[in-house]
Amino acid sequence: MSAEPAALPTHEPDAAFGLHVALSAVVGAAVTVVWAAAGAGDFWARWVWFGLAVLLAVHALVRRVVLTPPRPGKAYRTALTVLAAMSVVDAAIWLLSGAGAFWPLWPMIGYGVLAATLSAVVYRHRLPGSGARELVERVDELTRTRTGALDVQARQLRRIERDLHDGAQVRLVALTMQLGRAEARLEDAGDELTLALVRGARDEASAAIGELRDLARGIAPPVLADRGLEAAAEALGRRSASPVEVDVVLAGRPAPVVESAAYFVIAESLTNASKHVPGAQVRVTLRDEDGMLVVLVADDGPGGADPGGSGLTGLRHRVEALDGRLTVHSGPGLGTTVRAELPCGS
Repeated sequence: MSAEPAALPTHEPDAAFGLHVALSAVVGAAVTVVWAAAGAGDFWARWVWFGLAVLLAVHALVRRVVLTPPRPGKAYRTALTVLAAMSVVDAAIWLLSGAGAFWPLWPMIGYGVLAATLSAVVYRHRLPGSGARELVERVDELTRTRTGALDVQARQLRRIERDLHDGAQVRLVALTMQLGRAEARLEDAGDELTLALVRGARDEASAAIGELRDLARGIAPPVLADRGLEAAAEALGRRSASPVEVDVVLAGRPAPVVESAAYFVIAESLTNASKHVPGAQVRVTLRDEDGMLVVLVADDGPGGADPGGSGLTGLRHRVEALDGRLTVHSGPGLGTTVRAELPCGS
């Protein structure tokens, strides 16, 4: 059995570095006192402080390199850190010496060229031809497995919606009807106390039915599963508080997970339009373009929508999960247009 590797030191502050900091502070303070006692003219002590700071930075960098566990790219990152530190030192010297002509520009250009060359060499060695092919194959495999998982998830959600619609919702409706009959009998019997309890129970059951319908509609609306995206978009348009025109030209039905994503893009966009620009004309367009399902929801409102809002951010994440893209254009006075592009083969 191979021997266990030696434990690496921790990143906790050590005594040597702490002593270095303390000595630097003492030396800097002493030099500053000497400067003040000598008449406090030109602050020449700044160079001493600068030298002490450089030494501390070198100590910290060396300590980090020694204590950091060996990892791929450690030398590369260390070299970039050194080049950046040298640029900072040159800029500090220029500033302390009077900030005349900015001569540090030339060494900084040299550092930049060196960093770019180093990065190119590292990139070339990290991604040779065979490695690039393996990476592409791995990405393809992950894309396929993710697509399969998303399709399974979409089918499971639609099954759950069916179970809620045909099972729990039906039972609650039957319960509401039975409570209604019981309420009628108690009303005839004159039992006001029991009547109030049964009436409250029927109201709660009715509220539960409404919440269950909202939940099922949020998972997968029945019209989407039964009749497709065009019918679902038209149903959303009829329920919207704004006048909605739906224009659909699709060669066929996309995958269920793509249909669901497109449906929720339309639903959220129409909700935002009804909320922020009630009465504005809205146009929903669905097209097949170069293997992509393009969803456009445009209104003729005043514009100014926030693309970083929670609703649009949620839509963006839903679309990007399918390797799609969602953009929002909402210039002042130009209305708001939400455009989603979804791969039809996802």
